[in-house]
Amino acid sequence: MRLSWQLVLNRLGRCVFYSLAFLTIVPLSTAQGLVSSDLSRLRNVGSVAVSPDAHRVAYTVVMRDRPGRPYGQLWIMELATQKSVRVGGEKDSGGGPLWSPDGKWLAFQGSQGDKHGLFMSRPDGSDITFLAPLHDTNSPLPGTGKDVTWSPDDKELAFISSTPGAEAAEASGDPMVITRYLYKPDAGEGMTRFNDNQRLHIFLVDVGSKQIRQLTQGNTDEHSIDWSPDGKELLFVSNREPNQDEFFNYDIFALRVADNGIRRLTATESNEYDPLWSPDGKRIVYRGTRRGLTDRETTMEDTHAWLVNPDGSDRREIGAVLDDRQGAPQWSPDGSAVYFSVQERGSIHLVRLPISGGKPEYVVKDAGTMAGWSVGKDGTLAFGFASPRDMSELYLKAGNAAPRKLTDLNAQLLSGKQIAEVESFAFISNDNKFEVEAFLTKPLGMTATSKHPLIVNIHGGPHGQNGPSFNFKNQVYAARGWATLNVNYRGSSGYGQKFADAVFGDQDGNEGQDVLYGVSAAVRRYLWIDRERMGIEGVSYGGQLTDWLITQTNEFKAAVPIAGIANLISYNYMTYYNQYEEMEFGQFLHQGNLMDVAWERSALKHVAAAHTPTMLMHGENDNDVPIAEAEQFFIALKDVGTEAVFVRYPREGHGLSETGHVIDSTDRCLAWYEKHFPKPGAEGVTNVQP
Repeated sequence: MRLSWQLVLNRLGRCVFYSLAFLTIVPLSTAQGLVSSDLSRLRNVGSVAVSPDAHRVAYTVVMRDRPGRPYGQLWIMELATQKSVRVGGEKDSGGGPLWSPDGKWLAFQGSQGDKHGLFMSRPDGSDITFLAPLHDTNSPLPGTGKDVTWSPDDKELAFISSTPGAEAAEASGDPMVITRYLYKPDAGEGMTRFNDNQRLHIFLVDVGSKQIRQLTQGNTDEHSIDWSPDGKELLFVSNREPNQDEFFNYDIFALRVADNGIRRLTATESNEYDPLWSPDGKRIVYRGTRRGLTDRETTMEDTHAWLVNPDGSDRREIGAVLDDRQGAPQWSPDGSAVYFSVQERGSIHLVRLPISGGKPEYVVKDAGTMAGWSVGKDGTLAFGFASPRDMSELYLKAGNAAPRKLTDLNAQLLSGKQIAEVESFAFISNDNKFEVEAFLTKPLGMTATSKHPLIVNIHGGPHGQNGPSFNFKNQVYAARGWATLNVNYRGSSGYGQKFADAVFGDQDGNEGQDVLYGVSAAVRRYLWIDRERMGIEGVSYGGQLTDWLITQTNEFKAAVPIAGIANLISYNYMTYYNQYEEMEFGQFLHQGNLMDVAWERSALKHVAAAHTPTMLMHGENDNDVPIAEAEQFFIALKDVGTEAVFVRYPREGHGLSETGHVIDSTDRCLAWYEKHFPKPGAEGVTNVQP
């Protein structure tokens, strides 16, 4: 049941008032760092597209200055002058820029006035033309690629939009009749509780006549499209399994534009993503895996770059030369190499790999996160890059020259602000099997004799990573005079396949010990860390480990699990992707003694040992980790007599998206830790573990 907007706003207003009133008693660090409200002024570069003549770059600027979730605005920069123009007005939005092959038009998606959907404009941002409405779906469809592609003759655009599936009418009736295994929506959707049962299909629009033609139909989803250089076929990805809700298996197909005939290029038990034709049409590159899957979320297996011929023959994994997780590939202009991102030790780099063999070349290898990149016909590279000191800005790299920074979106906000230093260190795991890396954001205002609290912030996944890139919340903590520790525990990506696999069958096990060993290493190496003022938090799997670790140790003075799993059994049967635990443990929970193992590894079973004051946070419509996980743990903590507070955020899915909610959450975390950290001179030495 949805709350009325007025009720939501009233409740949110009370939350913000309470938060701000409570925080007035909390002293700020003397250092001039970032504060939580600065989030609404921060901007960053999103998607990027170089024009065919390399004279312009289209890019999206992600904004947070309105109520609700962040939104994008589309800009075009003339490289000769570095002057940018916005496409549309101040209230309009846009993203996903895509230049026509002749460079005379720029297609994009967004809202212009009262129109919503697919648009195009001239290279200078003028003559904005509405082409077609776009309809999406909230169905769980991970790894979708390009949803718009130009015909080689610049006359048509193929795009992805949705129509109602077979289950749509019954599942939205009164009563609702559920027949699909995947009856809940995507993780971050947050506005509803049920799958809308729309199916993604391929459409064409003629840019001259604006006539629209639907090319695919039925009860499957087609997406990740690319037009062949000869104009005859469209590549797409689809799951054509008879039990597609239970078995996640994308394969590559090609559709003949003339008669809608479809042929299949791959037939594997693994996944293929993001296929793209080579410039000469003789090869297809894609991102793929080897292992068979039973789930539709992030897998343990790192995706790598693959090649296949247009007839489906000679399929080979060219990305195997790098033992790390790779992103969606793009072709070099001459078709001799492919570019792709790679996660390595907390950073995301850009690599160029010759398809004939040879060593990969690191094109962008600075510490930070490279994202939103595009290669022009002359090899000019434009990309977004988040450094340790700023969110993603636009950079340009021509030939062998060093990258040139083109935007400074946060210059006014960051002027006069101190940005805390991020330092990495490594330690040996508890079982002596791995070297584990951690990143420490140092506090501002340090002196030779000062002592500073430590917040352990655990990443989600578990197959994700933290690194040196700008982290807003860590910087807010640093301005408070607090350090933040991010541990890339086993299971994290960016450290090779063996490391990612090490969490298999061992959730809430040795990866939790990696976090605790990281804390122990930090307090011994950085003597200014105050062992009596340590807190712990995390989102998603980080929330799960937060729940778990406060049942295993009392070394933390306060905890903030966000969207965390407390009961692996109830979670398995309530989440929108019900076979996640099967993927992580290798069998269904009802098989063998796995139900007992799952209960043993659930924080809820061990709640009697939890004495850490805990503030649980959760989105009301989280279908990844349903809010019942927090509800159970909250009541259990109360039953034990442990101090607990439960903060529920309306209109949120998995994690928090609305800028106001993120600010409120950050303020509440600050206040929670301040409330429970002992005042100087009042410490009692209880933290004996580190």
